[in-house]
Amino acid sequence: MIDGSMITLGIDRGTQSTKTVALDIVTGEILANAQQAYGFVEAQGEGAMEQDPGVWIAAVEATISHVLEKLGNRRSEVSGIGVSGQQHGLVLLDADNQVVRPAKLWCDTSTIGQCEELTVELGGAEAVVSLIGNAMLTGYTAPKILWVRQNEPQNWKKTASVLLPHDYINWWLTGSKSMEYGDASGTALLDVRTRTWSQPVLDAVAPGLAAKLPPLRPSSEPAGTLRPQLASAWNLTSSVTVSPGGGDNMMGAIGTGNVRQGVMTASLGTSGTLYAFSNAPVVDPRGEVAAFCDSTGHWMPLACTMNVTLVTELTRKLLGDWSVKQFDNVAATVPVGSDGLLLLPYLAGERTPNLPRGSGVLHGINTKNFTAPHLARAAMEGVTLGLAYGLSRFQSLGVNPTEIRITGGGSNSPFWRQLCADVFGVPTVCLTSSEGAALGGAIQAAWSAGSDHSIEALHAISDRLVLVDESTRCTPDANNHAMYIKLLERSNTLRSALSAAELL
Repeated sequence: MIDGSMITLGIDRGTQSTKTVALDIVTGEILANAQQAYGFVEAQGEGAMEQDPGVWIAAVEATISHVLEKLGNRRSEVSGIGVSGQQHGLVLLDADNQVVRPAKLWCDTSTIGQCEELTVELGGAEAVVSLIGNAMLTGYTAPKILWVRQNEPQNWKKTASVLLPHDYINWWLTGSKSMEYGDASGTALLDVRTRTWSQPVLDAVAPGLAAKLPPLRPSSEPAGTLRPQLASAWNLTSSVTVSPGGGDNMMGAIGTGNVRQGVMTASLGTSGTLYAFSNAPVVDPRGEVAAFCDSTGHWMPLACTMNVTLVTELTRKLLGDWSVKQFDNVAATVPVGSDGLLLLPYLAGERTPNLPRGSGVLHGINTKNFTAPHLARAAMEGVTLGLAYGLSRFQSLGVNPTEIRITGGGSNSPFWRQLCADVFGVPTVCLTSSEGAALGGAIQAAWSAGSDHSIEALHAISDRLVLVDESTRCTPDANNHAMYIKLLERSNTLRSALSAAELL
């Protein structure tokens, strides 16, 4: 039992919607959930993606209110709230805590020039990795700050506070500002080994930046208690705690039980991620695997690809807008390797490997494989091989999973789950709950609200509340995996040759 706590709320502030769930931490039942969608604002600059933080607050308020209404009298049992937010976003507040400009999102790629500039100023890619444990990539927050400073000096002058999206929601919930280590490690401002700000990077991004950053907070320590006005408006007790929360991947790790070594999570969404738990920092000298901290007080190496269901959905619509089931069934009629048809799926550029200006390549076309079924399978194989490239980097760094837990929209496909097992050479399995980051937020809230903040206490909660669905378990086919090892080598060779010739 977690100090008598019965119900916690988990909030997942996503790119296109916010979801709130109510978790009974005794039974593990999701008692209620609600979701609200929102859009983007028009943004200037190639690759710019921005959003009004006000829509997040409106969505949080609406979804919490809806969930509490469903709980009825049990709302009095709510003891904690945990917030998951899209990583790397930039929220700027002025001295009156008003939003200075729309938030630049994780998927904003307008900062390629700033990444290159910072890398050069800090002494090159190796020097950057040496300073913070990570490369300077377009998704991260640091180059966004430099972009604002250079392109909107009047807005930077107004800025008194720099927050990440989930920090902004925590501030609205509690009235206090802080940043926990997991999400902070995705800013490219934090030395992940020491969990301290890197002064050379701060100075390169913006003089005086340190004064605009909130205090850093351990992942187990509550961010605060719910503001009295909100507690009163929602008819909740005044003792409701707000956990430190974290980035969506960090909360997704908790929500999939990825809180001990050996477990890895693979998300098959619009983009794709692979991440694992580690007791020590995992720093990739090439900067391809992100050396993040997690939201449990440990570390979470992560590889991100920009092209997963983005590619399969475009292919599905191109081939006649088949249903997802039709697409899977047709792809399954084609043999492993698509009879030589290979897709480099960099339709939206790529993050791992780092090809922000990259484009896709369909290679090996001949009279036998120039068919719709072959293209369908090549699309699924291509994006899965993209994740396998990230997995190979993990393995080269000593991270060797014994089980990969599959989440995201693509995990609903039995064919794709088996394809992942065959490509990765590791057993795959799904979970009984698909709540992911929202569930992670609710679990972290229970852990944070309790008196025992040890990783063992979190293991106990996770083991009880996060369950795998054994009916979805897939084991690798050894022959297929051997073929995919060769296909990955071919993919790597092709990419390297085209990139060297500046043709990718």
